[in-house]
Amino acid sequence: MADSTLSDIELNTLDGTSTTLRELADGAALVVNVASKCGLTPQYSALEKLAQDYGDRGLTVIGVPCNQFMGQEPGTAEEIQTFCSTTYGVTFPLLAKTDVNGPERHPLYAQLVETPDDGGEAGDIQWNFEKFLIAPDGTVVKRFRPRTEPDAPEVVQAIEAVLPN
Repeated sequence: MADSTLSDIELNTLDGTSTTLRELADGAALVVNVASKCGLTPQYSALEKLAQDYGDRGLTVIGVPCNQFMGQEPGTAEEIQTFCSTTYGVTFPLLAKTDVNGPERHPLYAQLVETPDDGGEAGDIQWNFEKFLIAPDGTVVKRFRPRTEPDAPEVVQAIEAVLPN
């Protein structure tokens, strides 16, 4: 990822390790704010399938737990990790619980929310499971709203477009 601003923002993994997007993803990344107690939580299954299906081609799915939407991610880091791995078999990296909106918005999301969706609307994250596709060069290429399933044709096509064959 060449864009040093987005790719080099300091992040913390769920276990507290300091990292960056550049270190987590050596190719494209799908960054998704996630929650364990949301009606959209079953999207974890499709996110894990994307991680498995496209990991060898350079896609890294990155889950970002967030408790800003009706308290739907109340757990500790250990509880989140256990829930994700035992309930959905999640193997992709999870970041520490993060604010995606408001005055404590993480710098990563301060940049991501500038990206408009297909309707031309940028701004705050609407709900859990909003997705951002970041190309291998560090540019944000697509924003998908929460109700867009991870395995929807438009998401898969966008992922395939940024990956090497």
